[in-house]
Amino acid sequence: MTSDIGTCQPDMDLSEAARRMWDDDCGCLPVVDQGKAVGVITDRDLCMGAYFQGRPLRELQVGECMSRQLFSCRASDTIEQVIGLMGDHQVRRIPVVDEQGRVKGILSMNDLVRGTVSLRDERTRSRLAMRLVEALASISEAHRVGEAVPGTGPARERSEVRLSPAAI
Repeated sequence: MTSDIGTCQPDMDLSEAARRMWDDDCGCLPVVDQGKAVGVITDRDLCMGAYFQGRPLRELQVGECMSRQLFSCRASDTIEQVIGLMGDHQVRRIPVVDEQGRVKGILSMNDLVRGTVSLRDERTRSRLAMRLVEALASISEAHRVGEAVPGTGPARERSEVRLSPAAI
């Protein structure tokens, strides 16, 4: 887990959120309201929100573009639970919160991969590596793209490319 992370508030403008991401070299910030995690905003959310609304970042607030469905974990959750949560919900980063919903850090797919590779127990390392591959496949799977912003057009399916085992 990365514990020294920045956060933002729903009423913050997107240019400030983008500045924090740049300064912290990250692509995601937990959104906090009255001390509790209420969502997440990614660099993609910033870009797509500004693009679809045709407005500059400074004219939009985090609350207008953030993901409101918050998937989080606790420090006491097992690695397998977190990997499963990421795969099930197709997210690459999950805020770590305490019992009151306060953000304590963030856990990324990168953190999990690096941690798994460094394990000494080969059996555990192999088991977790397989779980990570499965979760990453799920995260990378094409999913339905809907109307991110009202009035931007109909939902569409992404095309899917399948490789044969010989091509890999």
